[in-house]
Amino acid sequence: MATNNLRLYNPNELPDAATMLIGIVVSEWNSHITHALRDGALEVLRTAGLNESQIILEYVPGSFELPMGAQILIETHPVDAVIVLGSVIRGETPHFDFVCDACAQGIMRVGLDHQTPVIFGVLTDDNEAQSLARAGGEKGNKGIEAAVTALKMVALTDRLINKII
Repeated sequence: MATNNLRLYNPNELPDAATMLIGIVVSEWNSHITHALRDGALEVLRTAGLNESQIILEYVPGSFELPMGAQILIETHPVDAVIVLGSVIRGETPHFDFVCDACAQGIMRVGLDHQTPVIFGVLTDDNEAQSLARAGGEKGNKGIEAAVTALKMVALTDRLINKII
């Protein structure tokens, strides 16, 4: 995901989304966090002009399953981008590292394999307070940033790959 503060986006500067179809895959694990990310992403997509028929929303059990969810969505729907939203909170074992690495690598691979933007909206925090701060708290909402990134990447893809001017 982009490193600048996209949560402060200007709605008037969003790409034209009139013909876009955007998928969102949300992890059910830590749902009090991931649903806040989902709501932030949906807010941006609706602000950009997408209606409910242009947004495909699916759920997977955990962040480890996000890449597979994104791949299935891409292979079964003509989506322009997929936003994946999850939350992995560090625990006492190396499980955190395995899940985070597999999730990040898988998401990147799906996007590259399908030449479709797959946006990494997965929080990988040390504790729940950090996650809550990034899911609508003092650090903003990373779901908002993921949706802005998706819209910008679809516009880039259309311009460079699909040659739409």
